[in-house]
Amino acid sequence: MSLDNIFLPGLDEQCKFLRGNLTSAVQNALVIGSASELCALFISELYSCPVELVVGDYESLLNSKINLGDNEAVKISLMDFEITDFEDSSFDLIYAQASISSLNRNKIIRELKRILRPGGYLCVGEIVSLKNDIPQFVKDIFDSSDLLPTFIGDFEKYYIDRNFEVIARYDLSKTLQDYYSKSASLLKNAKGNLDDKEKSYYKKLLNKISHESNAYLKLGGDKYIGFTAALLKKGEN
Repeated sequence: MSLDNIFLPGLDEQCKFLRGNLTSAVQNALVIGSASELCALFISELYSCPVELVVGDYESLLNSKINLGDNEAVKISLMDFEITDFEDSSFDLIYAQASISSLNRNKIIRELKRILRPGGYLCVGEIVSLKNDIPQFVKDIFDSSDLLPTFIGDFEKYYIDRNFEVIARYDLSKTLQDYYSKSASLLKNAKGNLDDKEKSYYKKLLNKISHESNAYLKLGGDKYIGFTAALLKKGEN
């Protein structure tokens, strides 16, 4: 299947990274995060397995159902990422692309570790800070988006300390230029197609996208904001 329409930080590169580094059999998989339908379909086809897709809000749930249609390979659910309904050791693979670098990151990782079987794989793509000291305008971006990125130099240690083995890692910071450029273009087109009532309803989201894109593309945010992907294996104990 084509991955060209994946519109998340990391774009299609994280799925390609997964395909190149995880050749083991996967019996079942979980994908978490809004706008991850294509990722879920890709994993279902790649490993010929059923996939659970979990989103965190009702609007994302509706969008996922529309985008997936009657596809039976992916089951969609609405849950808090840090408190899911799944039993312990439920999945062979969990995939998260730009969906866990939040203020609740530690709780989310704890939950994903609980529902991932021993020896199972976690493929994450996360917004990271490229420097320890970041300027206020970058802090404002993180705060407005409820992000709590890890410093890139501490990324692997964070997971090793939680009993994960780092199988592979790939710096995808280069994808952010295209991602934010596309975001700015889509925002411009969207504003032109929305009426005043819709603009009012989506004001917070539109302002967030505009602020992030402008800061990254025009104010030098690319020096401080990165994106990295990793394939991790949960310890057997």
